[in-house]
Amino acid sequence: MPHYYMFHKPFGCVTARRDDRYPTVMDYFEELQNDRLSPVGRLDRETTGLLLITDDGPLAHELLSPKKLTHPSYHKEKTYEFTLLGNLTPELVHKLETGVILKGADTLTAPAKITVTGHAVMSDILSTLPEEIQKDIHKNRPDHPITYGIITISEGKKRQIRRMMKSVHCCVIELKRISIGDIVLDKALCPGEWKEIFPHT
Repeated sequence: MPHYYMFHKPFGCVTARRDDRYPTVMDYFEELQNDRLSPVGRLDRETTGLLLITDDGPLAHELLSPKKLTHPSYHKEKTYEFTLLGNLTPELVHKLETGVILKGADTLTAPAKITVTGHAVMSDILSTLPEEIQKDIHKNRPDHPITYGIITISEGKKRQIRRMMKSVHCCVIELKRISIGDIVLDKALCPGEWKEIFPHT
């Protein structure tokens, strides 16, 4: 019987089975001693949050098949919480929601849904960020605007949300996936923790 796991991916590890430079998400599953486990889709190294891990093969259940979860043509909605360096104005939100051209692309991104949930300035949050991110942004002025929000997309282009925000001159400094379709990250799971889930029931 296949196994499915909900994993809260922490900052700094890569979505891979093995890597020469960084820890991998599969390092957190070594205790299971199951060589067939693999991540479904991927999150980049700096992105945290919901990642699904399974040993299900080509006959994966339709709900949780890697192709249906991750392939853009299936339009599986994925929702993320974000923190941006920059001011995401209502005009920019509208632009992102209706579609933007990403660098290197020739078509608009699919419609997205964005909710701005708060604002701050850089000095308020700098000390709460991973050290690596602090080093990247510390030269910005202390009163540089920060925007918090939630975004839902139905595509899976590489580093899509980071590239979308860059297209409107905002820089993602924190990104956390909180849901894939109707699978929602359990708030009780801390970064690096996982639990088995039973999507068929």
